[in-house]
Amino acid sequence: MEIEKEYVSSSNVEAIGYHEESETLRVWFLNGTAYDYSGVSMMEFEALRDAPSVGSYLARNIKGSYPYEKVE
Repeated sequence: MEIEKEYVSSSNVEAIGYHEESETLRVWFLNGTAYDYSGVSMMEFEALRDAPSVGSYLARNIKGSYPYEKVE
């Protein structure tokens, strides 16, 4: 699945991307890892993208709320 990177200003997150058909949020971290979160709505992705702190929003609203897997 090809997901386009949208670079963000964050001390922890390099970029985020979204695949609308599968409702998959991909997060690329500055440490080189990437994770896919399943079942994320477009509205949730937009809220993450537009948040004043992407890392804080991710911790509060995404992690622990959606199933995820590491992208190899």
